[in-house]
Amino acid sequence: MSTATATKVFADRIGRIEVSATMAITAAALKLKSEGVNLADFGAGEPHFSTPRHIKDAAIDAIEKNFTRYTNVAGIPEIRKAIVERHTADFDSAYTPEECVFTTGGKLALFNAVQVLVDHGDEVILPVPYWVSFKDIIQYAGGVVVPVETSEAENFRVTAKMIEAAITPKTKAIILNTPSNPSGAVVSPEDLEAIVRLAHSREIFVLLDECYVYLNFTGNIVSGGSFKDCKEHVVVLGSLSKTYAMTGWRAGFALGPKPIIAAMSKLQSQSTSNTASMVQRASIAAVSGPQECVAEMRVDYIKLRDQVLEGFKTIPGLTCAVPEGAFYVYPNIKSFIGKGGITSATDLAAKLLSEAHVVVVPGEAFGTAEHIRLSYAVSHDVVDEGVKRMREYFASLG
Repeated sequence: MSTATATKVFADRIGRIEVSATMAITAAALKLKSEGVNLADFGAGEPHFSTPRHIKDAAIDAIEKNFTRYTNVAGIPEIRKAIVERHTADFDSAYTPEECVFTTGGKLALFNAVQVLVDHGDEVILPVPYWVSFKDIIQYAGGVVVPVETSEAENFRVTAKMIEAAITPKTKAIILNTPSNPSGAVVSPEDLEAIVRLAHSREIFVLLDECYVYLNFTGNIVSGGSFKDCKEHVVVLGSLSKTYAMTGWRAGFALGPKPIIAAMSKLQSQSTSNTASMVQRASIAAVSGPQECVAEMRVDYIKLRDQVLEGFKTIPGLTCAVPEGAFYVYPNIKSFIGKGGITSATDLAAKLLSEAHVVVVPGEAFGTAEHIRLSYAVSHDVVDEGVKRMREYFASLG
């Protein structure tokens, strides 16, 4: 199909988005692995832990009992009840099952929320760096991305003052991801409350991506859904993927005002319909069962973070802000641009993959040009080996 023909065939909206950079990196890495190449893979953000046994057993039990048919589009009542009870217990929120929709992964919750709230020309405030899909999902809906630059010197933290300065009469929504992918930045409890209250007072929606909310290393875990008097303009977007090592299960949810949840459910009824029935049963076991696994994983992530940062200190020219959550580091590679023929972060990521067999994601995917992202949700041995390969590669650049 020629380019001219393609422009006549495809809808405008598909041209507003790009292939996910993390998925593209994952595909390239998988190709090398299939060829027998040993990789230090810091690419996709995926826990190295196995899904806890009690969660797997719940799915197996559901299958054995033939719980394999269609369910309510928004999820069976038991999973929605379990999610709101977990959220209430952990964050003192006040959602009801009718204010919850269960989705096929957290990304679908985000996609559906943006599609039902953002119209053509609506502005959506988005802190930079941002998760790769935010920008594309906004643009797919016809929205206008309003970037808010953060400071690396301040660990990429987002403040209420930054958000307020970006608000215009066209602002429809604010997307916050805390802890952040890719930087690991955490919005302080004070700023989070100030942003939610500011948005509520101006009838602006806050879409809170809390995928990593339980991987907050500050000791002060807060949800934007805790501010009950502002819930009319808050949509919490959650995922079980990172919290319970359930990435491939595709289990996510949204909590919000009934009209928004109803609209999201309506959209879902015309796309994915319900999430797999046995996944819903497994998810009940995850959020209602023992939570020690979450704390244990968080402890190991902190050890891995510190191990990576110590390793980076052995690489001259590489600097890195200290992440306060999630499981990513976002080092600055500016000093290496121009060396060894490296022209950009994307170029550097390609060379690290092909020459050092280290998988990273270039910062351009997240809105910055002088960084690379590494996921340290890997074994401690992989961290040591990957840092060693990076150190040797950067040293070879002179």
